[in-house]
Amino acid sequence: MKQLVVIGGGAAGFFCAVNAARLQPHLRVILVEKTNKLLSKVKISGGGRCNTTHQLFDIRALVKKYPRGEQFLKKAFHQFNTTHTIDWFAERGVALHAEADGRMFPITNQSDTIIQCLLKEANQFKVQVLMQTAVNNINKTDTGFQLQIDNGQIMQADYVCIATGGLPKAAMFNWITALGHRIETPVPSLFTFNIPKHPITSLMGLSVPLATVKINGTKLKEQGPLLITHWGLSGPVILKLSAWGARQLASMDYQFSIQVNWLGDTTDAMLRDDWTFYREQYAANKMGSKTPFQLPSRLWHFLLAEAGIHQDTRWAELKAVHQNKLIQLLTGFVFSVSGKTTFKEEFVTCGGIRLSEIQPQTMESKLQPHLYFAGEVMDIDGITGGFNFQHAWTSGYNAAVAIAAASKI
Repeated sequence: MKQLVVIGGGAAGFFCAVNAARLQPHLRVILVEKTNKLLSKVKISGGGRCNTTHQLFDIRALVKKYPRGEQFLKKAFHQFNTTHTIDWFAERGVALHAEADGRMFPITNQSDTIIQCLLKEANQFKVQVLMQTAVNNINKTDTGFQLQIDNGQIMQADYVCIATGGLPKAAMFNWITALGHRIETPVPSLFTFNIPKHPITSLMGLSVPLATVKINGTKLKEQGPLLITHWGLSGPVILKLSAWGARQLASMDYQFSIQVNWLGDTTDAMLRDDWTFYREQYAANKMGSKTPFQLPSRLWHFLLAEAGIHQDTRWAELKAVHQNKLIQLLTGFVFSVSGKTTFKEEFVTCGGIRLSEIQPQTMESKLQPHLYFAGEVMDIDGITGGFNFQHAWTSGYNAAVAIAAASKI
């Protein structure tokens, strides 16, 4: 009986293992995981709800959500995409629902629903799961592969799928580059911006539904919800910027300045045009008690203070110098960013195995027959919103189909 060894017990590895075992009953499938946890990112994703995929069905639009891997994924998604993910889970009794922003979750809103589905599938199709089993080296043999396990054991495999997730340091790829593969140097993606000791952090927990954030000195600019934290700024708009700017921001050693437009699409010029109307509309009102902007009151009061405006100042009494300062702060508040914060288990890596060395339809190595890759170990990463999981399902499934077909020959 031929044997497949899948290295990595995350979403991509599990999806490869269970589908290969289901599609080819005569294939022995072993999944090895170096830690004592399975599907750890699935468990914590989306605040413990598992952001399983995104309600985006047009492949041309879908690939635009990946800062790295767009052209590769165009071909991969033709094999297995969002529609297939929804159907795959639905066929196993797990329905997904979409939220207003397009993110999709199991209707139970519990990540354990996805985990139990995958574990049940592994059990049904007799996938052998070995935990606390790290692979240190892979040697190509005349008949397949020899895997060296950290306890000194040697494991034989006819097929290998590497699904270790993003490895944060280049040296961690040495056992893969020994097989001839090259990597794009890994750097962090999906991180938040640290603004040490800035008074804005006193507003931690506040969010603005639509802000525009620009990184000064670059072309990087994004729009979306913004969250103030005790260390700086976060939320989807910041995470998107960090993904698109992963390499550029690493080269700047995470020292840069940003401009935040708290009013989203409203420009400085537009706000100046509207200001006369606001002064007349709210003339007798105290500025601290009446704002025409959909901002949290604590943030509004913070901006007034930063502009040197007392909350009891009436709109009609606002001096030109203070008006100009407030408009500037509303549409272009400048922050100096110094450092980043990454989420440990949700950490995403920009970089990995070069895509030019992998077949996108099958995930098979172009250098080593019967060696496959799935998930973030490749130089593919998406923005936040379920896109990284969609790539995990796609690459895991495509590898499984190819391995099942190869093992029938």
